[in-house]
Amino acid sequence: MTALEQALRPNSSIVDWAIKRRRAALLVLFFFLVAGIVSYQQIPKESEPDIAIPIIYVSMSHEGISPEDAERLLVRPMEKELKSIEGVKEMSAVASEGHASVTLEFDAGFDSDTALDDVREKVDRAKSKLPADSDEPTVNEVNVALFPVLSMSLAGPIEERYLLQIARNLRDDLEALPGVLEVDIGGDREEVLEIVVDPLILETYNINFESVLSIVQRNNQLVAAGAIDNGQGRQVMKVSGVIEDLDDIMSLPIKVSGDTVVSFRDVATVKRAFKDPQGFARVNGEPSLSLEVKKRVGSNIIEVIEQVKAVVDSKREFWPASLKQTYILDKSGQIKEMLQDLQNNVSSAIVMVMIVIVGALGIRSSLLVGLAIPASFLSSILIINWMGLTLNIVVLFSLILVVGMLVDGAIVVTELASRNQDLGMPPEQAFSKASKRMAWPIIASTATTLAVFVPLIPWPGTVGEFMKFLPITVIICLLASLAVALIFLPVVGAWLGGSRTRLDPQKNISENRLSLAYASLLARLLKHPALTLTVALVVIFGTYMFYGAFGKGVEFFPDVEPETAQVMVHARGDLSIYEKDELLKQVEQRFYGMKELESVYARSFNQSFMGAAEDVIGTVQFQFVDWDKRRPASQILAEMATMTQ
Repeated sequence: MTALEQALRPNSSIVDWAIKRRRAALLVLFFFLVAGIVSYQQIPKESEPDIAIPIIYVSMSHEGISPEDAERLLVRPMEKELKSIEGVKEMSAVASEGHASVTLEFDAGFDSDTALDDVREKVDRAKSKLPADSDEPTVNEVNVALFPVLSMSLAGPIEERYLLQIARNLRDDLEALPGVLEVDIGGDREEVLEIVVDPLILETYNINFESVLSIVQRNNQLVAAGAIDNGQGRQVMKVSGVIEDLDDIMSLPIKVSGDTVVSFRDVATVKRAFKDPQGFARVNGEPSLSLEVKKRVGSNIIEVIEQVKAVVDSKREFWPASLKQTYILDKSGQIKEMLQDLQNNVSSAIVMVMIVIVGALGIRSSLLVGLAIPASFLSSILIINWMGLTLNIVVLFSLILVVGMLVDGAIVVTELASRNQDLGMPPEQAFSKASKRMAWPIIASTATTLAVFVPLIPWPGTVGEFMKFLPITVIICLLASLAVALIFLPVVGAWLGGSRTRLDPQKNISENRLSLAYASLLARLLKHPALTLTVALVVIFGTYMFYGAFGKGVEFFPDVEPETAQVMVHARGDLSIYEKDELLKQVEQRFYGMKELESVYARSFNQSFMGAAEDVIGTVQFQFVDWDKRRPASQILAEMATMTQ
């Protein structure tokens, strides 16, 4: 072999070095296998990829304000400040009774930290222009990683205060878990102290109502009095007047008349209560509270949900028997199913490839090719974990997609090495020459596949941020399979060795009728290259035209059976929240008894969700049983539409 030929062999020196030092090479391969298994166990597993959605919204509340006043007093001052922020693609606002929000959509790929700082700065400037009684505006970022991964409901015929206490205690226990970021309680009404003043008693003591109200307001505050520094010490002074319990209120003096002190308990009664309800929630007809669990970024969704369920199971024995706990949302099930599909696909691919190779090349060659699949997979997962990526749905789909691409190089090298051994070469020389001979064809074949996926990495927009994990995963897997086929597979093949009977090449070919027929067909086609190319192009373009005329069209995601569904209830008029809830009850009660529904979650509200119509007064959400145990969802929803007419 000349120096030029050696230079053109991309792996000549590497393969020879690896075969001569097979123990070191096998140790490296063993390291990749073990490290890949450990990475597969430890890599964070989540549902959606952690991507920055370019949406930030500002939420403002003012109790009792009308939608028209909310637009004039809340939205317009905020929009005036926010419109000067750079990089904003679109700004929209929604005003409703007691609430308003301004949504900012940025260009994809924006710097979320800088955008949040800019929005907070503008909000601070706009606060002085809002009504004095308005609540503090909040700046919220839409982040997929902060969406709930588990939602559960606590329902039962239990007094509201006791049910709320159970939910809050459970929230504290769950937030103590290392993988849980926070737990939100849906339907948690704010507790207040309700003061009932007797007007007759006020008139008897000649006290007006404004005096009583001002006493409560003046005493429920913390006054900072500065600090005293005399050169030998420093003491911070404060006048604490914050009301902490009922006795603090009841003992407040209202009026002094001679030797008589009229205290708060003489003119009023105080009791603990809740703010007026803004909505109601029920699960299967029982009053409920919902808990939404959010995991920390980078934590394993399966482990987090298992820990949450373990805590819930340990606390359930202390709850009343009438309290029912239901899981409404569980994203770990989808991840487990995808992981199971991945394992099944890998196992099936190994078995099917080995069966094919056994029939064509023998048992030893099938073992070598079968080794290439898990070796490539585990090496890829090791690299993915090292890069800081997670094992999400897109990555899992990519791994399943790439299964059939991993064995091409291994089959080519193994087949040529097997033929070299048939010609009498020792195993070391047979696999070395096979790897060197097929290096450039395999690299070229892999490069053509990579050329298809590389342009997908800079895919613009939010969809591109979501889908870029597909080409990254495919590229890593193909490069790993390339290294396995050209370096590690020859080492393992040379190590296993094995003797082959020297065969006459001409006799071997003549006995293979399939190869003979293929060679004859290929020879005929090569005699008419122009006609062959023309026919191939006609078939390709004809296929596209045929599908365009008779196909079912193109869609981004396939239409699959849903696991949940939702019915939105509309009503018009100045209805109270209690009237809205009664109308919602009439709708949800018609769905009880349907065996194809696992749970029925109903929720009424005064303020419609963002994006919903203004006349939506409530929603009824369903969780279906498994798709193989029920009718298609379209038929179920059609029956529901008939039931609600």
